[in-house]
Amino acid sequence: MRIIAHRGWWQNNKEKNSMISFQKAFLNGYGVETDLRDYCGQLVISHNVADCNSVLSEELFELYRQYGNNVPLALNIKSDGIQDILREQLEKYKVTNYFVFDMSVPEMVIYKQKNFQFFTRSSDIEKECVLYQDASGIWMDTFYDDDWKLFDSAKEGLNAGKCVAAVSPELHGKSRQKMWDRIKQEHMNTEEAFYLCTDYPEEAKYFFEKE
Repeated sequence: MRIIAHRGWWQNNKEKNSMISFQKAFLNGYGVETDLRDYCGQLVISHNVADCNSVLSEELFELYRQYGNNVPLALNIKSDGIQDILREQLEKYKVTNYFVFDMSVPEMVIYKQKNFQFFTRSSDIEKECVLYQDASGIWMDTFYDDDWKLFDSAKEGLNAGKCVAAVSPELHGKSRQKMWDRIKQEHMNTEEAFYLCTDYPEEAKYFFEKE
C-alpha cells in the first residue's frame, strides 16, 4: 500500500497545499494529492479560487524532482483545458508516477485521448465508472453511505489490474477507524497497487505497519 498525503503533510490549515507540506511528505516517503487550476495563464496549486499568492505547479514539480523519489502524485484537476501546459511540465520535470483525476467527464475524454494516466471515480453516489476500461485506476470515495461495497469494488479493480485509491473518511469529517480496520482485515494494505489518501500519513504508516 502507498500512503498519499492529502494536500501534503501539514500541521495546520495554512500549510495545506504549501511547499512545506509537499517537501515534508516527499522526505518521509509519502505520495501527495494536490489541486491544479489555471490562473492568469499559468498552472497553479489551489483547491479553491486561485490568486497571486498561489504556488506555481512548476515549483511543486521541481521539488518532486529533487526529493520525490518517484512517490505517486495524485493531481486533482480543478480547471478545464489545462492538458497541454500540464503535459509540458510533466515532461520537463520527468514526472512519470502520477495520475490525474476528478475532472469533468468531457475533460476526462480529452485526457484519455492525450494519453494521460487518469483515474475514474467510484462512490456511494457514482455507481458506474466512466471510461473504466481506459482508466489506470479508480478513485474510491464515500459521501453518505459508509457501508457501500467499497471493498468489493476495490478488489474487483485490483483483480482487473488497476490501481485503487481510497479516500480516508476524515477528509469528509468522519471517523477513519472503521475503514482503516477493514483495510487491515481485508489485507488491502499488502497490495502494492492500493493507495490510501489521508490527512494523517504518519498515523497511517504506524497503524498499517504494526502487527
